[in-house]
Amino acid sequence: MLTEKIEQLKKESEQLEQQLTQLSSEPEKIKQISIAYTEIKTLLGLYEKLAQIDLAISEAESTISESDTELQMLAEEELVQLVPKKAELEELIDEIEHPASPYDKKNIIMEIRAGTGGDEAALFAADLFRMYSRFAERQGWKTNLISVNRTGIGGFKEIIFEISGQNVYSNLKFESGVHRVQRVPETEKSGRVHTSAATVAVMPEVEELDLKIDAKDLEIEATTSTGNGGQSVNTTYSAIRITHKPTGIVVKCQDERSQQQNKAKAMQVLRARLIAYEEEKRMKQEAAMRKSQVGSGDRSEKIRTYNYPQNRFTDHRIGLTLHSLDLILDGDIENIIRDLKKTEKEQFI
Repeated sequence: MLTEKIEQLKKESEQLEQQLTQLSSEPEKIKQISIAYTEIKTLLGLYEKLAQIDLAISEAESTISESDTELQMLAEEELVQLVPKKAELEELIDEIEHPASPYDKKNIIMEIRAGTGGDEAALFAADLFRMYSRFAERQGWKTNLISVNRTGIGGFKEIIFEISGQNVYSNLKFESGVHRVQRVPETEKSGRVHTSAATVAVMPEVEELDLKIDAKDLEIEATTSTGNGGQSVNTTYSAIRITHKPTGIVVKCQDERSQQQNKAKAMQVLRARLIAYEEEKRMKQEAAMRKSQVGSGDRSEKIRTYNYPQNRFTDHRIGLTLHSLDLILDGDIENIIRDLKKTEKEQFI
């Protein structure tokens, strides 16, 4: 069975590779085929590892049935390691072949906004951006800034960025919500712990082909760019503000020099927000049938607390508490994501 699957994936991989060599002037098709090719190659690698583990398990079980006590003990020790590895691989393969959301394989657009707490909230927003950037780097993903509204002390009132790579949305979709921080601000002389918050929104990035937007539904305005405190930073009308009239969603982009570039970025963000709007409704309906709200996408829900004095991280949705906040803020969030995925899967069963 495994051998047949591996051979099938090899054939599909070769066919896609051939198609890529024949295409030269169709960037959209090249992109779609490249994504499919990467996924097939990933699955092929996983199935080949699974076949190796199956063989090793079979050999270990065969050794256990022999009379040599020392060899039996070694084989049993090997099985203790191999069986969980096999289960982990099967789970990963199932996740790729049967995504929980139709957008799980998509890239994302992430928005981080400072909430209550003034400058301290803006600094925390910058800390969250660093955490996600480091995590993306660990995964071999790319991060690209779309829009930034900085504060004078190194924080962000708002930052919007794209993360592209393999199965980005499936890994980061649980990050939407209110992230609360408890720490002593540098300016606090009495050493009192302050509580601040930042809001994170994770949206699957979609192509223009995936979502048609009626031009009649849009109100597009060109304005001058503004900096800290609202002052105008240039006199040309390069900033773009787009309002989607049916939903009331408003997007503004001003970081690029030309009006056309800002409009393209604003439309990119608008498409993502519209998809997220529909996805949030769908996930909330599903969440209503579950015991907890994991993956509900509700941006007003308090999902995390980051307590600096105690080096403590808490995810309130799954009751997870870790005393390794320094590592987590450096992007070490793989295990947290794994636990969230596991909970989501259990709730679907």
